[in-house]
Amino acid sequence: MLYNALYARQSVEKKDSISVESQLAYCRYEAHGEACIEYTDKGFSGKDTHRPEFERMMQDIRTGKVKRVIVYKLDRISRSILDFANMMEIFQQYHVEFLSSTEKFDTSTPIGRAMLHICIVFAQLERETIQKRVTDAYYARSRKGLYMGGRVPYGYRLAQTVIDNIHTAMYEELPEESEQIKLIYTLYADGSHSLGDIVRYLHTHQIKHLRGSCWNTARLSEMLRNPVYVQADVDVYRFFQNQGTAIYNPVSDFTGTHACYLYKEKSSSGKNPSPAGNELVLAPHKGFIPSSLWLACRFRCLNNRQSAKTCKPQNSWLLGKIKCGRCGYALTLRKSNTKQGRYFVCSQSGKCCKGTGCTIYANILESYMMEAIRRKLSEWENLPAAQKAVCFSETAPSPNNTIKIQLAQIDEEIDMLLSRLAEADNVLMAYINSRISNLDAHRKTLLEQLLSQSAAASSGFTIPSENLVLQWQNLSFSERQAVLDIFVKVIRIADGHLEIEYYF
Repeated sequence: MLYNALYARQSVEKKDSISVESQLAYCRYEAHGEACIEYTDKGFSGKDTHRPEFERMMQDIRTGKVKRVIVYKLDRISRSILDFANMMEIFQQYHVEFLSSTEKFDTSTPIGRAMLHICIVFAQLERETIQKRVTDAYYARSRKGLYMGGRVPYGYRLAQTVIDNIHTAMYEELPEESEQIKLIYTLYADGSHSLGDIVRYLHTHQIKHLRGSCWNTARLSEMLRNPVYVQADVDVYRFFQNQGTAIYNPVSDFTGTHACYLYKEKSSSGKNPSPAGNELVLAPHKGFIPSSLWLACRFRCLNNRQSAKTCKPQNSWLLGKIKCGRCGYALTLRKSNTKQGRYFVCSQSGKCCKGTGCTIYANILESYMMEAIRRKLSEWENLPAAQKAVCFSETAPSPNNTIKIQLAQIDEEIDMLLSRLAEADNVLMAYINSRISNLDAHRKTLLEQLLSQSAAASSGFTIPSENLVLQWQNLSFSERQAVLDIFVKVIRIADGHLEIEYYF
């Protein structure tokens, strides 16, 4: 005996959606009292066919039990063109008719089959439009700093708040847990404790995880990389900017008070994914880890000093500073089995440009930049010791953040003006040149103020610069990167030409 297969599906139970029971009622009417088997999938999307009752129905079709499939509406059975085409091929193979109750399709005629294919195209379009709306809403809410759900980070609890007239939640510091976080950051920043050492320290001193978990290196690494704890200032802004992270808030908002959310792309993979390709948003809650301490730990997480001691390090202390001279995008590091081992390529290779025009081996470029920095250090031999501390000491106190914000804004405006030179006429060219000259003069004044304030805070520094010149070869990975961040704004490479833009 052959049966009518009545199929109904409902992904989410909402007031404006038709229930499974109502769908089956429509299908029973079309069966006109004939024998039926009902198949219902609740809580399953129509984007694919991985649904238990749908698969059971298809198995019954293959065993010859079904003569006709009846649905309330076409998109109840499939929203995918490919899945629908495969399904119809099986229907035809086993001589099974298909009927949509509300759309009245008859698959026995060419017009009916054509109309079915047209409707499934629009069903797929509707699904993709819904997905796009959900994604857009997610990013719009995240950029406002609204709570997006998920596990509350250690050191915080949830507190109700209102942002832009929207009731949401934000993180609030838990003193008992945050004190443990501060201890972990302090131990890791001094450079003498590995993650394993810190775990043993916590166990030895009976510092227990207050949420019942056990301390381990993976959990500590996650805490040390999370910007949800940092008091985000301009130094943090520049760090993520150099890493290629998209930053939603302007630099003027990085006042050293609020923490950050780092939203990772779904395609990010690996144990410690790079910040590149992600988006940084200032959070409504306050951070409790100073930026200098957070950055010191972050540099260790990104660039473990062991990488500087191996024959073939995995990273380069130049990452984040090297840009393609053609398209302006950052260069990324690749590994090969050749003698050189590592080389740089444009991150947009194959999209907006065809690379830099030549192979850039990391070892050769690092050697060249070491000599360039050594020469730059030699130029500063006559500076007072306190000012050298600003340039060379990784542990020197952070200078005035307000001045840093102004410097970052000036740099952004100069970059914007330079990008318009190619389209400028004579009048606009004159204005751009005049504006850049004024900005550059203001920039030098701010740098003098920055050095003056930092010198007053760093008067205990006594190592002469010529000693650092001699020691440059022996500096660690993070120390070289710290010196590079102080002196070099950007390194541009294209077609065999290299340009270094210094801050000083």
